[in-house]
Amino acid sequence: MKIDRAGIPFIAAALVPAAALAAARRYTPAIAFALAGSFLTYFFRDPERAVPTAPDLVVSPADGRVMIAGPTDHRWAPPGAWQQVTIFLSPLDVHINRAPVDGRVTRIEYRPGKFLPAYNAASNDNELNEIWLDHHGRSVVFRQVVGILARRIVCRVHEGEMLERGQRVGLMRFGSRMDVFLPPDAVLRVGVGARVVGGETVLATLGSTGAR
Repeated sequence: MKIDRAGIPFIAAALVPAAALAAARRYTPAIAFALAGSFLTYFFRDPERAVPTAPDLVVSPADGRVMIAGPTDHRWAPPGAWQQVTIFLSPLDVHINRAPVDGRVTRIEYRPGKFLPAYNAASNDNELNEIWLDHHGRSVVFRQVVGILARRIVCRVHEGEMLERGQRVGLMRFGSRMDVFLPPDAVLRVGVGARVVGGETVLATLGSTGAR
């Protein structure tokens, strides 16, 4: 399984001392560092995903559990009318983020903020990165939102770039939240409490497919 390159410094910072301590026969701290390195390797894993190919599908941009699914109450959303799906990522979930639909990146907005728990409403004030996609003339927005443990957002796409559905776009480190905002006529395919898999689970359908 691949390991995201953002994790290499963290993994090395744990495994190099583990090896040095083991060589010095200081086995107890060596084991502690080795366990930390094992967890970091697991955290930064980057598995391949089978992205659905049918038209007008919206796939989950992250692994995790659905916290919100339905019309937005405007506390969380960009201006306008939207359907919203919010996904909470625990530290055990894969933290690679993916594009929910294909389209052109029209806007990327980073907003500094707090580091509150990502699973409650107060986290609306947290640091976030918002990516707008033009999907065949319709806007789809998704946000990388940090949590109490996540202290950095990694975004690897740029304005004007064309993205494929399920394409890797970045990651968040150590527990966080993903918000997805869809046109109001999108038909949601998940509910609160559902477990979702980034790049694979269908969150909603758009356009003529969703109307059937």
